[in-house]
Amino acid sequence: MVAMKAILLAGGKGTRLRPLTIHTPKPIVPIFNRAFLHYQLDLLKQVPEIDEVVLSLNYQPRRIEELFGDGGETGLGIRYVVEPSPLGTAGAIRFARATLRSDPILVVNGDSFADTDLCRLLERHHAACASATVLCAEVEEAGRYGRLALDAEGFVERFVEKDSSFRGKAWINAGIYFVSARLLDVIAAGTATSLERDVFERLPRRSLAAFTECFRFIDIGTPESLAQANKIFSASLGAQHSR
Repeated sequence: MVAMKAILLAGGKGTRLRPLTIHTPKPIVPIFNRAFLHYQLDLLKQVPEIDEVVLSLNYQPRRIEELFGDGGETGLGIRYVVEPSPLGTAGAIRFARATLRSDPILVVNGDSFADTDLCRLLERHHAACASATVLCAEVEEAGRYGRLALDAEGFVERFVEKDSSFRGKAWINAGIYFVSARLLDVIAAGTATSLERDVFERLPRRSLAAFTECFRFIDIGTPESLAQANKIFSASLGAQHSR
């Protein structure tokens, strides 16, 4: 089994969640009495090849380091990379490139959770021979998200800008990707800020594979979605405890 690295992009300030995030970084906002980051790390443990998670931080990094330490209690090794200033999703990967020595690596946005099978996502990535593979979530009301247009063979054709007037279901980017080492090198050699706009949207056709299935998708970017996340996790964990 070949060891694999993951990077969790957890540097956001969470300005839309203030005052809650004035003294608490968004990744460790409590969800049902547990830091949100705990749920994400539990998800990563699905993939047995992952032996280390790089936490890419910027806002109040000491609070997160004090909570998780070397990762011993989580069952994963944790390394910290602290950006001197916010660099964006692609910039964070470029800054941490020296620590990401595997092919592929798993990239996870720090403010969303997908109750999915990451091993199947990895299988899709290998089968597609893609530069990267994006986890796609189907949401009921997609107007608050940018949408994905997919071709008949399961590759991303284009990214559709967020449109608050859009009504109905659509596939969206769930913020979890497997990325090849060769694409990491391209990112490291460039000046891209956004992984989606500056990197993925500019890839040649059939370079970005999609993995689509039904699963629970949660983000904590707004007070409304944070409240919904608390309801979902409390109901789920409450059901587990009652068994």
